[in-house]
Amino acid sequence: MEGDCLSCVKYLMFVFNFFIFLGGACLLGIGIWVMVDPTGFREIVAANPLLITGAYILLAMGGLLFLLGFLGCCGAVRENKCLLLLFFLFILTIFLAELSAAILAFIFRENLTREFFTKELTKHYQGNNDTDVFSATWNSVMITFGCCGVNGPEDFKFASVFRLLALDSGEVPEACCRREPQSRDGVLLSREECLLGRDLFLNKQGCYTVILNAFETYVYLAGALAIGVLAIELFAMIFAMCLFRGIQ
Repeated sequence: MEGDCLSCVKYLMFVFNFFIFLGGACLLGIGIWVMVDPTGFREIVAANPLLITGAYILLAMGGLLFLLGFLGCCGAVRENKCLLLLFFLFILTIFLAELSAAILAFIFRENLTREFFTKELTKHYQGNNDTDVFSATWNSVMITFGCCGVNGPEDFKFASVFRLLALDSGEVPEACCRREPQSRDGVLLSREECLLGRDLFLNKQGCYTVILNAFETYVYLAGALAIGVLAIELFAMIFAMCLFRGIQ
């Protein structure tokens, strides 16, 4: 009976580590996507090092889980006590780090508010200056999502650097103009009418609402994935200790 229980724990340990392996691969993929995303959301919040650090932590955690899931599977199959103990300690460290990161994300969630992005846009945006990473990224986002500013075109009335550089050339940047199709290669309906602020030729909706609606589902999926990974790690630690104690 004891041998059957040990065998059951071993295979459960293998299954949980396999899911850790998959969870690590998913987190790694999300981290890579954030860092190389063509619309450049990382650069929009470049002024806030906390958010950039979070992306690197996501990459590191995904990579570690990917490797540990693989090693945990090997330790379970070979019934190696040394590998199981190391696996438990590494998983415990990662579990505590992820829990800390989740708590910090909740505490600093106000850094992703509409007010934060509005403040950054009005302070740093420089119009069609492609040499400025912040401005180029915002232009890419506005063109890709067919939106204008954070709340709408009125944001650029308070963008001090943009107003200084634009002078009398227009009320809004060219990236706010409607295109057909709505992409970087799309043809402007009317650049002159758009820069004058004419509604028919201008994207009126703010980017904050558009992006929030577009990524709302993905945010919930990411949260569910994080909770699932934490639960799997917890069970993996329990089974690792049971298997460790059961091996003679």
